[in-house]
Amino acid sequence: MTLDKQSNPFRGTGLGLDSPWPIVEARDVSMLLAKCPAHAQTPLQDAPELAARLGVARVSLKDERDRMGLGSFKALGAAFAIAREAAATGDEWVTALQGRTYVTASAGNHGLSVAAGARLFGAQAVIYLSRTVPEAFAQRLTAKGAKVVREGADYEASMRAAAAAAEAHGWTLLSDSSWPGYTELPLRVMEGYLQLAAEAAAQVDTPPTHILLQAGVGGLAAAVAAHARHVWADGPQIVVVEPQAAPALIESIRAGGVVDTSGPDSCMGRLDCKTPSMIALQGLARDADLFVTITEEQAEQAVRDLAGMGIATTPSGAGGIAAALAGLDLPPDAHVLAILSEGPEDA
Repeated sequence: MTLDKQSNPFRGTGLGLDSPWPIVEARDVSMLLAKCPAHAQTPLQDAPELAARLGVARVSLKDERDRMGLGSFKALGAAFAIAREAAATGDEWVTALQGRTYVTASAGNHGLSVAAGARLFGAQAVIYLSRTVPEAFAQRLTAKGAKVVREGADYEASMRAAAAAAEAHGWTLLSDSSWPGYTELPLRVMEGYLQLAAEAAAQVDTPPTHILLQAGVGGLAAAVAAHARHVWADGPQIVVVEPQAAPALIESIRAGGVVDTSGPDSCMGRLDCKTPSMIALQGLARDADLFVTITEEQAEQAVRDLAGMGIATTPSGAGGIAAALAGLDLPPDAHVLAILSEGPEDA
């Protein structure tokens, strides 16, 4: 099956949305994380067997599967946004946010980051989950001290419920997406992801020619793309990969604005977001070169292929690489940078 592709006609200029641009510099994130005993750099590893399989010169994988003990890159996002608010109080961190409640919806690891961040600084976390989120994930959230509420048939419905709860109870809504009138905290969540991008840029010894970025609402992809342009300018070709069942970014690029999409539930649960983050779309319209969607079968095959190489992840974690394995056109001299964004669900 051929990949659904869309080259980006807005590359270099963007869409001109009424939105902030993604932050490009990781300095503030790094300074704050340096105070956190749980923080440590994650590895960037060459994958020669995968490079041979793809017929390219080199593949570098940024391995986020054990980030801060939470199992994914999301540990950098909401937890950083919460830590930033705690630091601003000037109080002892363990009690800095006592009395505050953060509420969000989650399709996966964002909720863990909110839960962990809230607990660290004395706040409470309430996480709304749709009916499609596995019970094992709800149990992980509860173990982090969060209150879990089941509401909605999908992520978008659970986010509406979380927003209503924030309004009703005076809680702080901490979404990893953004929309008109709601940008400040999502911008800080995306800023946290810059740590990953800055580490990778420092770890790689030669600039990549291609960067493959899986996307749900697009926060990770937009943060990494923004930093990549900051460091390497126009050198790398940046490819954004989404589920065919949730083509929010590719359809928004085709339409020239934010588009709500629809589709069946995806096995790429953490990428199964039908509406893009406005800030992420703003940045990716400027910074990305190509948008691609992959099928459920292509994602699941990528997981099996990577497992055969000793690399364990999920369909979401393998999303970027899945496009390459499914036939993305890459030249033989390519140096591909991709992200293993999460570990296996049974880890």
